[in-house]
Amino acid sequence: MSRTLTVYFSPGGNTAKLAKAVAKVSESELFEIKPRDPYTPGDIKWTNPLARCNKEKLGKKDVPIEGTVENFGDFDTVFIGFPIWYYGAPNIISTFVKSYSWEGKKVALFATSGGSDIGRTAEKLLPCFNGNGEIKAAKVFRPSENGEAVRTWVMGIL
Repeated sequence: MSRTLTVYFSPGGNTAKLAKAVAKVSESELFEIKPRDPYTPGDIKWTNPLARCNKEKLGKKDVPIEGTVENFGDFDTVFIGFPIWYYGAPNIISTFVKSYSWEGKKVALFATSGGSDIGRTAEKLLPCFNGNGEIKAAKVFRPSENGEAVRTWVMGIL
């Protein structure tokens, strides 16, 4: 029997809502990716050049994560959710991906954004998989999209 996991990073709460919808449709387990040092609202204020999110992205720094997914090897399909930061995944997603073996796993990326598209996010993240895993799909969802759009996308991957 195939097992599915939905993991997500959601410092502002929007991606959490979407991740819960993805998990419900896919009947998957849910894991929140949390930084060891939690973000404050000021840390994610991208319009401030000195904000933590900007320093991490520009410095290409890994972001230490709190906790791990138990029995990660048991999952066949993994949905990874995050907000789009600078036309890509936040660095904490790269840190998460580099922490696990992706051999034989089917991966789907989903993101939230008020204006950016998915762009080259999958392509930029692919090296973190160390030649393993396969990104089957990558999609940005707008806050206005309804549950049917999520259901259609998820079912197309499963």
